[in-house]
Amino acid sequence: PVHPSSLGSLEFAPPGREKRRGLFVLSPTLAIKVYTANEIHGTVGSKIKLSCTFWSNEWISDDISITWHFQPERGKDSISIFHYAKGQHYIDNVGSFKERIEWIGDPRWKDGSIIIHDLEYTDNGTYTCDVKNPPDIVGRTSQVTLYVFENVLGGIIGGVLAVVLVVLLIAYLIRYCWLRRQATLQRRLR
Repeated sequence: PVHPSSLGSLEFAPPGREKRRGLFVLSPTLAIKVYTANEIHGTVGSKIKLSCTFWSNEWISDDISITWHFQPERGKDSISIFHYAKGQHYIDNVGSFKERIEWIGDPRWKDGSIIIHDLEYTDNGTYTCDVKNPPDIVGRTSQVTLYVFENVLGGIIGGVLAVVLVVLLIAYLIRYCWLRRQATLQRRLR
């Protein structure tokens, strides 16, 4: 049933036609829209930003809430790792994310982002951002999948630089010894 207060009238005219009078229904709320990346990549020991932005048809309410959930890569259940409500943020104090999550969002700018510090392999999985901005509470959550890798490239670059430095040092020592011997031979010839 449609509540009478949500009905209104509207005059409309398709192109080339005369105006017609009709009824339209106003939705009490529009669905909130939440956005995240589909997937992101990080390296062990680094930090990564989990971006979460949202669009709401309503003004940002004092009752806005933002919740991040984590479902491990091969896990069935998700756990709440972060919650923002009534202007305060609450971070998981006992689980594997203890002291590794930083709140960087700002609901006034429609941002519910967090940072995870000191990434570990066990951080691989799906992260879900859920935003409620009463009365705009209907809408889908958004998910981002995080893949954590070993920092192989840094090790390769470090190894290559070490080899280059050793080769340069050997070349310098050979040249130094050769020049010294040449100087000694020239002194003997005089």
